[in-house]
Amino acid sequence: MNQILQYLKQNGERLDAEIAEAAGLSLSKTRHYLEELAAKGEVVAYHSTRFEDGEKIIGIRCRLAGITPQSAPGRKSKASKAS
Repeated sequence: MNQILQYLKQNGERLDAEIAEAAGLSLSKTRHYLEELAAKGEVVAYHSTRFEDGEKIIGIRCRLAGITPQSAPGRKSKASKAS
């Protein structure tokens, strides 16, 4: 589990399949470890569905708890005031 935490610390938010490949673990074992880490509050995990080249990819995205991803670059819309 420490290997998973180190990988997330170095690489940020990742899919469970990417974590499994980097750690050299099976996907089922990685998901089990991620469930344990989420229960302890060390990682934040949520289900994700995305499409790459028309292929549907379903997985669990994970990141370390307490670390908020950076906002996207570019202009931000201004809040409108209600009169």
